[in-house]
Amino acid sequence: MIVMNDFLIIDEKDIKSGVTTDKYFIWTEKILKSKNINPNVVAEITTKDWGVFSGLIDVLKLLEGREINVYSIPEGSIFYPNEPVMILEGKYLEFARLETSLLGFICHSSGVTKAAFKAKFAAKDRKVLSFGTRRQHPALAAMIERAAWIGGVDGVSNYSAEKYLGIKSIGTMPHALIICFGNQLEAWKAFDEVVDENVPRILLIDTYCDEKTETITAIENLDKVDGIRLDTPSSRRGDIKSIIEEIKWELYLRDKKDVKIVLSGGVSFEDIVKLREVVDVFGVGTAISCAKSIDFALDIVEKEGKAVAKRGKFGGRKYIIRDEVVDYIFPEKEEVNGNLHLKVMENGEITKEGMKAINFERARELSIKTMKKVRKFFENEVDLSKSKTPFVRTPYNTDLEKYL
Repeated sequence: MIVMNDFLIIDEKDIKSGVTTDKYFIWTEKILKSKNINPNVVAEITTKDWGVFSGLIDVLKLLEGREINVYSIPEGSIFYPNEPVMILEGKYLEFARLETSLLGFICHSSGVTKAAFKAKFAAKDRKVLSFGTRRQHPALAAMIERAAWIGGVDGVSNYSAEKYLGIKSIGTMPHALIICFGNQLEAWKAFDEVVDENVPRILLIDTYCDEKTETITAIENLDKVDGIRLDTPSSRRGDIKSIIEEIKWELYLRDKKDVKIVLSGGVSFEDIVKLREVVDVFGVGTAISCAKSIDFALDIVEKEGKAVAKRGKFGGRKYIIRDEVVDYIFPEKEEVNGNLHLKVMENGEITKEGMKAINFERARELSIKTMKKVRKFFENEVDLSKSKTPFVRTPYNTDLEKYL
């Protein structure tokens, strides 16, 4: 029997019980049970990409109540290629069926967090707002805004963030508001009359006329203008930077140089680098919300206490020792202190360290601190010649250098 909700949203119980799995895990589970095979294993989750980690909160809820231990880097941590972000210990059948959902949680969320991190890194001291939830399924809105917030954005637009995350949402006005009035000035005045006083008066100035013309109309007819928003960076007139410079001149000419320039509409990371000198706030949509997922994989690296691995993977459990933003990777047999992995779950119960690792405000602070450390890394050469391990990962394993 096909079960249908009002929307195509799978029930949480079905996710937790493993209904949302790939079929080959059903066959694997059936075969192993029939042959009474269920080894103790250590499994690691790795990727050949770099990113900023998030989604652990959902993984811990998924695995809660199962007889396994989980070790993980905290949310908000940068990670590099071929180093484990998470380690699972336990009987294989305790989590085999859940691999699909587990990976889905962190692949998607970490992809969004990485994109938000890159946008904020590229923006330097300029603000970045998450504007892109309309490009994804609405059931994912809270996840996207949480992931973007961890990545370091300065604000989120989806109203659901207030209910589900406790993050105050932000917004200006759509072209539809102005079209409903049929007149820009009337719409702007109505916004000022109706919307709460503590909301900045940021006016959309590209509905009907030239951006410069509408800007002049706004500042000459309204008492309070905190900012103006351009929503067409791929303007029919061509060079958006030149258009913004024209606008900034008109503002300067009228002693309105404190009016902020807000840019939205298809903004890319490259746009941010090119325009950060003339733009105060970037509203970034698709580049964040539709970011490429991180291609995480889960692999058994130890079985019954012995190192194992499929081709292309490194066998045996690993430790990561982090010095600022440089990672040194050691095999478990090495005596090292300061392992990056925290024990976030013990025998199916979330630990105190686990609760800290999924606190998204702490994760955001960690992400923002990491941005500063990455900048410092690129400014100062780091001597890696005396490393006790040949397996070293640094920000050179990312593409962040081109966004400096």
